[in-house]
Amino acid sequence: MSEGDSVGDSVHGKPSVVYRFFTRLGQIYQSWLDKSTPYTAVRWVVTLGLSFVYMIRVYLLQGWYIVTYALGIYHLNLFIAFLSPKVDPSLMEDSDDGPSLPTKQNEEFRPFIRRLPEFKFWHSATKGILVAMVCTFFEAFNVPVFWPILVMYFIMLFCITIHARQEDVQGEGGRRQDVCELDGRPAAPRSPRRV
Repeated sequence: MSEGDSVGDSVHGKPSVVYRFFTRLGQIYQSWLDKSTPYTAVRWVVTLGLSFVYMIRVYLLQGWYIVTYALGIYHLNLFIAFLSPKVDPSLMEDSDDGPSLPTKQNEEFRPFIRRLPEFKFWHSATKGILVAMVCTFFEAFNVPVFWPILVMYFIMLFCITIHARQEDVQGEGGRRQDVCELDGRPAAPRSPRRV
């Protein structure tokens, strides 16, 4: 490899001005992110404020509904990842009674670990709002659509997704223990799980 072939190097082997600028900009950005980590409530208030400003902008401009729909779907996916465990309990090798707490000293306790941590959820949601806000400045993203259909479709998709997620959490793959089973009485047969 000759001199100057690595990423960001100029012809003379030193990093270029552009590379140094963006490296320094990235360091400043990461520093601000690191400083904001302990202030959970403040971060979410700022994000909700940005979301409110975005909604007012879309309402006043009477457009960019497809961008708003895409932002809503993105936030729904983030929310589901935030609620989901990192390791699927139905794939773990447990007894037929389902997962349980450790009963002996040598058993390992596995706490609930989210697939998407809160900080990454906040960071991705905020970036999504900012990207959608930037899109509202370009007429190319103002695709004419009948927005009530998008709202109905989003609500339907939200309900179906949350219902399926709720069944997964409650059922743990069909291994849920009913209240009647705790009393020693046999539980009424449940209908098969719908997909």
